[in-house]
Amino acid sequence: MLLLKNCFHIETFDNEKMYSGYDILIESNKIKKIEKNISLQENHKILDCSKCVVIPGLVNTHHHFYQTLTRNLPAVQNAKLFDWLVYLYEIWKNLDEEAVYYSSLIAMGELLKTGCTLTTDHHYLYPNTFSGDLMGIQFSAAEKLGMRFSPARGSMSLSKKNGGLPPDSVVQTEKKILEDSLRVIQQYHDASDDSMKKIVLAPCSPFSVTKENMRDTARLAREYKVRLHTHLAETKDEDDYCVSLYGKRPLALMEEVEFIGEDVFYAHGIFFKDAELKTLSETKTSIAHCPSSNMRLGSGICRVKEMIEQKINVGIGVDGSASNDSSDMLGEVRNAMLLQRVKYGANALTAKQAFQLSIEGGAKILGYTTTGKIKEDYLADLAIFNIHKLEYTGSLSDPLAALLFSGISHQAEFTIVNGKVVVENGKLVGEEEELIIRKGNEIAKKLYEIK
Repeated sequence: MLLLKNCFHIETFDNEKMYSGYDILIESNKIKKIEKNISLQENHKILDCSKCVVIPGLVNTHHHFYQTLTRNLPAVQNAKLFDWLVYLYEIWKNLDEEAVYYSSLIAMGELLKTGCTLTTDHHYLYPNTFSGDLMGIQFSAAEKLGMRFSPARGSMSLSKKNGGLPPDSVVQTEKKILEDSLRVIQQYHDASDDSMKKIVLAPCSPFSVTKENMRDTARLAREYKVRLHTHLAETKDEDDYCVSLYGKRPLALMEEVEFIGEDVFYAHGIFFKDAELKTLSETKTSIAHCPSSNMRLGSGICRVKEMIEQKINVGIGVDGSASNDSSDMLGEVRNAMLLQRVKYGANALTAKQAFQLSIEGGAKILGYTTTGKIKEDYLADLAIFNIHKLEYTGSLSDPLAALLFSGISHQAEFTIVNGKVVVENGKLVGEEEELIIRKGNEIAKKLYEIK
């Protein structure tokens, strides 16, 4: 059993409940008690939280793990999305099993160290030289670090010769896509609410697969009751592409191919018009908002404030680590709060609202109903931040908001997933960080040299 002792501040996200000086008892993978002065037992592992803010674990709803190996490349530091993609595909086409494994450790390690306990990953690039079980490799990395993982089995079927952007060597036939999508569902998907493994199906975008692939994927996902994901309405170029090729805007195309509804979440969603926001609300379709990537690529500002007002569910995603260029989950929540203020004014999004998107909104997107709150019988997925530091001095009138408004580091003191400590005193528990750093840099250097 695990006992969080004398917590300075507990933000439960359960009907505005907050506690100070309380203990949290964790038994197995659930929160057992939230009380003052819980008596110590010999089998308790004790975490001193007397200087810490405790919140539910953050949820990352959009990422591309493999891109951690191609961050900050000078050639695309100032490129728009389509140009950025064309350049990087020539590097990404050389991904191998080792690159997938270590890039997954890098991304999940960063996420865990910044308070994220549940993540997806949208991997849509399958080089024809790749011989292993790509999703199995990612799950082994998640198990190593102890992360709750709901990856999106992505896909691309349109290469350059078909009017797409990627080289021929990284796309798959639609038959192969559907066969492998079914395989990963049957092999890995666990629908239980405390699942450590859930599958999402995720054609990459309207400009990288056919309409038929979108529709067939949606029907397969609904047959097996898994969620659906894709990039949508991220750039003006995408709008123009869909209108030119299909005679309709991206969201209308999604309606045509049955890729819309309560089981669907789109990444970005910047260029929706007023009537399209109404459609999203009516269909209960969700949005994974990725503020840092949108700023980095100059794509635009998602209309999150208006989405919230129209009861559209919104989560937060760090997006690919070649367009962010980090997997800093707490930093992403801060940017989500600040970017809405650029568009809508100083009261556009509060700190509490930004956290709600990244916790409750994200859990809803990925289909978890007993995470996202600190509450008895809920999953013990928690992020714990030490605010007894110089950079938080003077900010403790609102300890939760201090995590976004103040500080010079987004490092969690402890991160707990499924009742187990996976970050302790700021360090990963499951793997040596020095090994991940060394191997990651070696693999990245090799990828650059191949190009």
